[in-house]
Amino acid sequence: MGDPETDRENRRWVRDLAAAGPAREAASRELYPLLLRIAITEARRRAPILELDGPELDDIARQAAADALMAVTERLDRFRGEARFTTWASKFVIFNVATKMNRHFWRRQDVPYDREDWSKIASRFDVGPDDEAQVREFAAAVSAAVEENLSERQRIVFVATVLNGMPMDVLADELGSTHNALYKVLFDARKKLRAALVASGYLARGT
Repeated sequence: MGDPETDRENRRWVRDLAAAGPAREAASRELYPLLLRIAITEARRRAPILELDGPELDDIARQAAADALMAVTERLDRFRGEARFTTWASKFVIFNVATKMNRHFWRRQDVPYDREDWSKIASRFDVGPDDEAQVREFAAAVSAAVEENLSERQRIVFVATVLNGMPMDVLADELGSTHNALYKVLFDARKKLRAALVASGYLARGT
């Protein structure tokens, strides 16, 4: 059995945010600063890794808090009351901060997501050729397998995410798709490539 005070508070949040007019506006004005504090804390925690600071960081935190507030109000029916409402809502803002900072970091890079530098591919397949000649041979084999076995969509997703390390959600934005849809494309692409590389002797069966 939950804490009665927490249960009452949870019901109040859901009731007011689901309402129309002043009640919803008041609840939104109350929740937004809580989400913003969490966003700022999370953004600052991640900032040293991504080399972000100042107005850029503040802007990301404010955008993340605003988007999280919208996501919370759109998903009230998913709240089960198993935790404090504010704890549940905080997960949305933490996710939004991570997503926005990854996007921001990627878009500052000079590497186009569709650039095909196959020399990096050996490490992506957890194989470590002993010398430069083997690296070149393996890279050529993967490039040929991509050309021969993957659809254009599969090639784009594979090159962007596996070869160039682009976050899946960032690529989804670029292509006007969804994370789940692209994950399925990538899964199928990797399955095809592994089969081709096993068949040609470049990967051991079962790796």
